[in-house]
Amino acid sequence: MTHWHAPACAAALLWVALHATAAAPLAPLTTEEVAPGIHVHVGRIADWAEAPEGDVANLTLIVGSRCAAVIDTGGTPALGLRWRATVQALTDKPICHVIHTHVHPDHILGREAFMAENATQWSHTNLPGALAARAPYYRAALTREFGTTLPDTALAGPYSPVVPTQTRMLDLGGRSLELRAWPTAHTNHDLTVWDAATRTLITGDLLFITHLPALDGSLRGWIAVTDTLTGLGARTIVPGHGAVSHDAASAFSPQAAYLATLARETRAAIAAHQTITQAVDKVGQQAASSWQLVDAFHRRNVTTAYAELEWEDE
Repeated sequence: MTHWHAPACAAALLWVALHATAAAPLAPLTTEEVAPGIHVHVGRIADWAEAPEGDVANLTLIVGSRCAAVIDTGGTPALGLRWRATVQALTDKPICHVIHTHVHPDHILGREAFMAENATQWSHTNLPGALAARAPYYRAALTREFGTTLPDTALAGPYSPVVPTQTRMLDLGGRSLELRAWPTAHTNHDLTVWDAATRTLITGDLLFITHLPALDGSLRGWIAVTDTLTGLGARTIVPGHGAVSHDAASAFSPQAAYLATLARETRAAIAAHQTITQAVDKVGQQAASSWQLVDAFHRRNVTTAYAELEWEDE
């Protein structure tokens, strides 16, 4: 493991990385225009620590007639730089908004690459608190897994907050985006983006496709939010992980079934007075079998579900 003792060294290295494009153009990320003016980079179906540059989360660019919005910034500073270069190759419009769907490292650790854009940084109102609690662990993991040091400024505010029960409308010129903050579901700070012009929904990790859903909030809340998102009538759905879908029913139904089974079997285990260790070994095994990354996330999901549901009738 590499240890850094001088913040100045980290800052200097970051400055070099941020200006590397002047000497050597960065390889662009692959993207697809999934709806007019909406470009998506689909990340790998892999664990963050095992993917080159932490490239596992989906990243989205939405272009209006006046400016553009970037949704999520990638899993490492290096990936953030490539994403910024990709955005600049796709549009000459300035980036006026950077939108963070939630705090997990595969979605937010590329943020520093976009700090010079003078864009408004949007998040759920709970994100800064969650990030403050987790940032030291993210920095340690980034150094351990990728040999990269992240300066304090990379994740610091300001973030413009969106609070649950309210929406924020962003005007890109010729198209408006609706930001919506949700009650606790996948996390306690999930944010979605809705483009009314194309009926495109960018869900962040409120939706997983192929990649097993990862529970870091409330199982009951996530089930409720999944039902709501399914009924929005989206024509195009950009999940946090997995392929873009143009069929809401097929996009959301596998996740809904997995979460429902997780809840039902966890409740049954609790009613049978099984310990959490016993439940982790049995609950949801068949439901999880059709997904990828089961070994990385399923046992953790059962543990989180058990802790939540154990006292739900109290």
